[in-house]
Amino acid sequence: MAISRRERVRAWFAAELRPDGDGRDGLGKVLLASLRASGYGAVGAGFGILALYTIPILLLAGFLSLLGLGRVLVAPSMQWVRLLAGLERRRLHRLGHEIESPYAGPDADPPASLGELRADPSARRDLLWVFLHGTWGLIIGATLLQMPFISVRDVTYPLWWTFVPDSEQQILNGLIETNSQSTAVLGFATGIAVFVLWLLFGPKLLDLQARPGVHLLGPDPDIDLSERVARLTATRAAALDAHAVELRRIERALHDGAQNRIVAVAVLVGAAKREIPRDPDRAVDILGRAQDTVEDALAELRAVVRSILPPVLEDRGLAGALNALASDCPVPCTVDVDVPGRCPASVEATAYFVVAESLTNVAKHSRAAGASVEVRRRGNTLTVTVADDGRGGADAGAGSGLAGITRRVEALDGTATVTSPPGGPTEIRVELPCGS
Repeated sequence: MAISRRERVRAWFAAELRPDGDGRDGLGKVLLASLRASGYGAVGAGFGILALYTIPILLLAGFLSLLGLGRVLVAPSMQWVRLLAGLERRRLHRLGHEIESPYAGPDADPPASLGELRADPSARRDLLWVFLHGTWGLIIGATLLQMPFISVRDVTYPLWWTFVPDSEQQILNGLIETNSQSTAVLGFATGIAVFVLWLLFGPKLLDLQARPGVHLLGPDPDIDLSERVARLTATRAAALDAHAVELRRIERALHDGAQNRIVAVAVLVGAAKREIPRDPDRAVDILGRAQDTVEDALAELRAVVRSILPPVLEDRGLAGALNALASDCPVPCTVDVDVPGRCPASVEATAYFVVAESLTNVAKHSRAAGASVEVRRRGNTLTVTVADDGRGGADAGAGSGLAGITRRVEALDGTATVTSPPGGPTEIRVELPCGS
């Protein structure tokens, strides 16, 4: 059975404005979404004005460079373009779009000539975004900003139209002149129509405004792929290295600890067997020593197992495990964990290892009076920060435990930063991807 156009429109309105499962008013949600769209659209319009004024500057710099007179203008112009693109990335991030910077680093030099500009795909994409956002983005942002004001003005227009000069007796932002009562009443209808259009299409217009930035301000697809391959190659090497180091650590712990104690138990039991016929009391003493040695071996085995994947993580979660580490640290330590839910087991184990190794270094080398551990999860990134007020001077390249932290973090495609100037303080900051 065919559905008429009127029935389709009625079903659309019902779907947009019905209350949701939590009992909240659907119209209120749509209104908040449209207000949010107008707010972010207005910010985007502000960036659009800056982009619009940037366009003639870029054209002038390019023209003078072609004449050989404006080469010195290229670098500062592109630095400004990067700054403007960075502001747009921050706005897109707040809108839920994760846009990575395509530059090699925060201090990467912008192109200094037209030749370098042509060879830099990221710079070309930034320029294309400036032209699009200075025109298309500005128009959409201005529309989003004006729609709620137009609707309020036109709805109330029949009440005050007689008090304004003849030149201002108009509705729909000056598109329709209204100089009589009958035409003034039309403002009420146009105001309602604009309000409904704003409710239904405000967020969609914001998406259209953001689309050029989403597609252009990230890394170039080809470059991103090659960098990703290189990054995965380095990560795989770091993972294999960390695995080999961990195996050597476990082998040393078993060989130097538990294995030696078990050998000692075998020797003591043999000595006890020989002493039983001659001196039973001495045999009992030897068996007591063997029992103590077995208990020590079991304790070392438990320590080795816990270092592989600490059971406290499974039992008490990351926050409980880190608080247990801090309570065992001889240096007074505060712990602040803000991690909603659970992270993957490998991420939690690495975070635990980072904090355990860092606190061990604090206790052994820092001469600190206090330390702090802060763990935050924002989106799909877990950030671990361990700081102390000690003497500083920690060097990750000197073969210390910091090198082990770096290897273990890189194995998960994370980053580790050590800041430890002479005289302190020391801060170890680790970022781990933890997307589910």
